[in-house]
Amino acid sequence: MALLDWITPESGLRVEGDGVVLRPPRAADYPEWRELRAVSRSFLQPWEPTWPADDLSRAAFRRRLTAYQRDRDLGAAYPFFVFRASDGALSGGITLSNVRRGVAQMGSVGYWCGKPFTRQGLTLAAVRALTGFAFRTLALHRLEAACIPENGPSRTLLAKAGFAEEGYAKAYLKINGVWRDHVLFGLTTPLSVADGPDEGVSV
Repeated sequence: MALLDWITPESGLRVEGDGVVLRPPRAADYPEWRELRAVSRSFLQPWEPTWPADDLSRAAFRRRLTAYQRDRDLGAAYPFFVFRASDGALSGGITLSNVRRGVAQMGSVGYWCGKPFTRQGLTLAAVRALTGFAFRTLALHRLEAACIPENGPSRTLLAKAGFAEEGYAKAYLKINGVWRDHVLFGLTTPLSVADGPDEGVSV
């Protein structure tokens, strides 16, 4: 699949959840993405890697799209933007990354939500939708996630999405310029999901 196929509507991949729609980022999303990230910067920065100086530039966004396409072609990651189904507003992003096949059949879930869209259930719905995509469409067996211990909302969200706390990793990821400890979560394929129909996904 060429880059232009990935960043235009013809790419087709779409995952529907409870009040949300997940689809791959496109070049046309840049203005709305930039505005949401800019207004949410102070809200997001404590939980994310340090933003590059040009992080919100169009050139940096294009580099993101190129990296997304490369990872998608390799089957290593599936990045999505999250849109509120009621009005199509961009509310955040979610990615299934570090996809491992062979005897592992697993991947890692990461997400962000713009400040204007917090506490609306949109990110929880996105995680649940991505879980279905990972287990049904990609036939993965296990999903992992991690968050900083002080991030209470994220810990609650993952628990509501069915993830179980499995451990504690010291200096796990470099967040906002500092190596931070993380709580580790895991979720394995429920039989009802693994054997059920592939609902809410179109390609």
